[in-house]
Amino acid sequence: MVRSRSQQLFVRNLGGGRQPDELVVEEPMTIQLDGHDVSSTMRTPGHDFELAVGFLLAEGLIAGPEVAGIRYCGTGSPVDSEFNVVTVETGGKVDVPTARMGTISSSCGICGIDAIETLTERLRVLPPYDPWDLDLLIAAPDLMRKAQPLFDATGAVHAAAAMNRGGEIVVVREDIGRHNAVDKVVGRMVMDDIIPTPPGDTGRDFALIVSGRASFEMVQKAWAAGFTALVAVSGPSSLAVSTARRAGLTVLGFARDGQAKIYSPLNLVE
Repeated sequence: MVRSRSQQLFVRNLGGGRQPDELVVEEPMTIQLDGHDVSSTMRTPGHDFELAVGFLLAEGLIAGPEVAGIRYCGTGSPVDSEFNVVTVETGGKVDVPTARMGTISSSCGICGIDAIETLTERLRVLPPYDPWDLDLLIAAPDLMRKAQPLFDATGAVHAAAAMNRGGEIVVVREDIGRHNAVDKVVGRMVMDDIIPTPPGDTGRDFALIVSGRASFEMVQKAWAAGFTALVAVSGPSSLAVSTARRAGLTVLGFARDGQAKIYSPLNLVE
């Protein structure tokens, strides 16, 4: 379900007079797993089911196939919760999650996590894959930019996209939060049974494109979902690069204007 993601309000233009302007909507959303509260995040309404599934996969709470259903509000009418509570149901196939409550801001994905190692110790090094066409990766942000209507309207959102080996953008999502945009992309691909990739299927890999920086959380989400490349319009952090090299994930940063910097893997850097 896609709800209104922008609102028109009148503002004062310093150049003279009042005029309408489009503002991106930001609202809290609680994510539940089998009726148990897991987390609350600030997000742009729209593609909420995808956001919930993508978040739970990145956190290691589900692997994908267990999802039996998704719905708004597990305890009453969706109208009562203003469509701001999403429950992912597995029929008890997964362990009861440990709540990670406390609202996550739209600029932060894993704030408050003390032990970063616990997020990656469950993930294995990516299986071998053919090197990516670097020109294809460098061009990806421009392809994604052509599919960002909410940014065109508001200028205030991030985007994430998945691209296949043929250079086709298979899904694009926008959100006020960088991590939410990624979770929505991942959630859509999980719901379409595109990822996680079946064991041994090394040819069915994708690149994750993000409109902002390549922080640790972007690498962690890409790794958890099985992407083999991460392309960021901005730069990476040192932790993001070290984690990507540990995972075997290809990472490009500052991908714009036909250029980019390669940070991982080492055989592409040296």
